[in-house]
Amino acid sequence: MLWQLLVVLLLLWYFSKIWKIKTIITATRKLRNKYIAIPFLGHSYLFVGDNERHMNVFKMFSKEAMKNNYNMTSFWLGMDHYTVVVEPNLFELFSKECLEKTRFAKFARSLIGNGSIFAPVDIWRPKRKHLAPTFSTKNLNNFCNIFSQQSLILVERLQSTLTSDKFSMWPFITTYTMDSVCETVLGIQIHAQTDKEQPFLKALNEYLTVGSSRIFKPWLYIKAIYKLHPDSQILRRTKKTIWEFVSNIIEKKREDIKRTKSKEASSGVESTESFLDLLLESADGVKFTNHYLIEEMLVLLLAGTDTSAVGAGFTCVMLSKYPDVQMKVYEELTEVLGDDLRRPILHTDLPKLKYLHAVVKETLRLYPPVPIIGRAVEKDVLLPSSITIPQNTEVILSIWGMHHNPKLWGDDVESFIPERFLNGSVPSGAFAPFSVGPRNCLGYKYAMMSMVTAIATIIARFKILPAEETDNLKRPLRVKFSTMMKPVDDFEVRLEPRHL
Repeated sequence: MLWQLLVVLLLLWYFSKIWKIKTIITATRKLRNKYIAIPFLGHSYLFVGDNERHMNVFKMFSKEAMKNNYNMTSFWLGMDHYTVVVEPNLFELFSKECLEKTRFAKFARSLIGNGSIFAPVDIWRPKRKHLAPTFSTKNLNNFCNIFSQQSLILVERLQSTLTSDKFSMWPFITTYTMDSVCETVLGIQIHAQTDKEQPFLKALNEYLTVGSSRIFKPWLYIKAIYKLHPDSQILRRTKKTIWEFVSNIIEKKREDIKRTKSKEASSGVESTESFLDLLLESADGVKFTNHYLIEEMLVLLLAGTDTSAVGAGFTCVMLSKYPDVQMKVYEELTEVLGDDLRRPILHTDLPKLKYLHAVVKETLRLYPPVPIIGRAVEKDVLLPSSITIPQNTEVILSIWGMHHNPKLWGDDVESFIPERFLNGSVPSGAFAPFSVGPRNCLGYKYAMMSMVTAIATIIARFKILPAEETDNLKRPLRVKFSTMMKPVDDFEVRLEPRHL
């Protein structure tokens, strides 16, 4: 009798839920999706599998949206509804109308709290105003020296791969970006490139790996259940390590900042100021609590490390598969750097590397590190097509989908053609690797500077070769999705030294 009662109660709950969301169901009938939603589960059954499967499902939904005249489709995760968008005008509309992040943001908040990237709107607005001035061109140019010095360490470490066959670029590039970010954000050197056991980096990588697996398991969304899961204990342990690390740096920075400034004033020498320095020295610096600063520093550390590393890694892989493109990059470097290709990259060099910038952008088009962005729909949104996206649903802005939409880019949308970004053929609003609208990424220029500096330093010294010699090098890369989109083989390539 008990199980029968449970079944009845479950059915009553289900139909009451259906009644409440009947408006949503009516709206979704206008958005074609050939994949069947199962009662209770929705489309979550499609996500069963590994990280490559997760990314493939997002591709499937994006392609469904491309086929639809409305450039949208919909899917369900359990009883939650999502609208997938792949068109620039819709991107702009939703990015302005829907500023709140999705429920998945709460998973990120377990680490970064109310850090600006995922913070509720009322917290995000003032934080963005505090952060925006620190991304001035002057400050970013000052950081180029750090990128250059860390890039030199990177290429020195890459020398060890010359005696091996294929290898993964990921541990080399991610430690380069971590060292660069820690020095530019916190003003410290953690030597992640030379210290493989660096505890902060290990804790951060472990947290991101474990935490991202929760996204595709709706049964773990319930806090009471997740607290009993082994992953929850790992997250608590690694979060403690991460927060203590950043907190100690902030405390030390508060103590050192006046003494450091005093020494600089007496010596007449200026040092490069980190984002933390700039925030503490701003008019509101004295008002920032350590908790506030930890949240914002973690946002910058996470966004700056993974996004730049993934973008640079994908670019290296694409250069290995397109030797003619790589040769053009090398020729541009010889023109800009002159006779000394081994000298550090200067901030004045970067604007001259136009073709390399185009290569990076075309790579980000095909392989955006953040392939999707989620937004909560808090009130009904009436679209130009007369379709209404109802409140209490969520929108997926598919960056991957918009970047691969043949209606925007043409029949050669899957081809790697850097010249798109030199000849003015980029569709308006269709390139958005760092999001769009008021909540777009403040660090776009920072990430580009970091990636271009590292890649230029690598290409000046090495030829990047494909991991394997095959007749089908130009086929699309197999990719997976966790916190970022990455290739299944973790950026495998081979290197050959250039004889200068």
